Amino acid sequence: MCRLSAIVSNEYFSPMENIMALETMKEGHDGSGLGMILRDLGGEFEKLKGFPILSGICTNDGIKTLDEYMVKVGFKTKHLWTPEISLKPGMNIKKRDFYFARAYEYPQWALEKDQATRDNLLLETRLALREIGLQGQSMHIFSFWPDLITLKEVGDPLEVGEFFGLDKKPVLAKKILAQGRQNTNYAINLYACHPFFIEGFCTMTNGENTAFVPIREFLTSRDYPGYVGYQSDSEVFAHILHYIRDHLGFPLKYYKDVITPLFDREMEERHDRPAIELIKKVLRPLTIDGPNCVIGIDRDGTSFMVQDAKKLRPGAVGGVPGKFALMSEVCGLDAAIPDRDTSKDVFPMKYDMVMIEDDVKEIKIWNQKHGSMSTVSYQ
Repeated sequence: MCRLSAIVSNEYFSPMENIMALETMKEGHDGSGLGMILRDLGGEFEKLKGFPILSGICTNDGIKTLDEYMVKVGFKTKHLWTPEISLKPGMNIKKRDFYFARAYEYPQWALEKDQATRDNLLLETRLALREIGLQGQSMHIFSFWPDLITLKEVGDPLEVGEFFGLDKKPVLAKKILAQGRQNTNYAINLYACHPFFIEGFCTMTNGENTAFVPIREFLTSRDYPGYVGYQSDSEVFAHILHYIRDHLGFPLKYYKDVITPLFDREMEERHDRPAIELIKKVLRPLTIDGPNCVIGIDRDGTSFMVQDAKKLRPGAVGGVPGKFALMSEVCGLDAAIPDRDTSKDVFPMKYDMVMIEDDVKEIKIWNQKHGSMSTVSYQ
């Protein structure tokens, strides 16, 4: 099993907080990699909220190719952040040439277009660079989106954090997802390391998605260019989220009904039964078959945790006013927020979807079977 560490706060904090929580859950990851997505950025990115940030890794030749491509498209560099690399003796990490998070100014023509056009430009640019980079492994491109940075590297999470110098020169954020990977079905690959990103939606998973193939086939049949990659069977969770929220316009709570639809006999208490019956019928190929625990962030900033119907993977949520953590294990919660009221901790079961909205004031629990929302207040 992998281990998941998500922290959301109304104040900026260091990603080392996530990494130290992963360290307490170390028996659940094997050094296959650390992946992190940081949203709502602070520090040197705090005043760059409206500028898209390209995150990735390049070879020395790859960075030249990247620069040439971005000039051709019309993007101008606004700000560059590179980690303060510290490769210490004993670290089992192979240093690559150039790690970066680079903020850009939009091309002038794009500033005159609507947001959807600009979003599509970011998608097309990211996919084009990723495809170019696959030739000779000259570039690994993880995300291209405003106010968001992705970091990934193969190695033990604590060592990777120190390797990136995050204990000395961190990028601060208010929302951070981090996964310590345990390799199972695939070769160790940077793109297979969670979290996964697509157009402002992010997810990471602890488990095994045994329904991966039919889900992938359904998504790729949508004729949408962003549904590509799939070096991990868990990447589809981010794409499902994108599909139901961006393409279908469903409320976030229906993510649960799409990936784990109720049995017909369980629908009696739902006032929206006709809707969820139709969802189950039309979107049946998106039903997952775990075990899986999924943690993610919606484009609107809502963080969430959801379990599949088997509920064979742990998950715990808790915190204090203004700061919450979503973790694979309680010891991760203890590391991230030790002074919380543990009686308010939430352990989502198979019908539950936990949500923490952008204001970080309370924990909401959507119960799929009853069709009801309860709240754990921290006021």
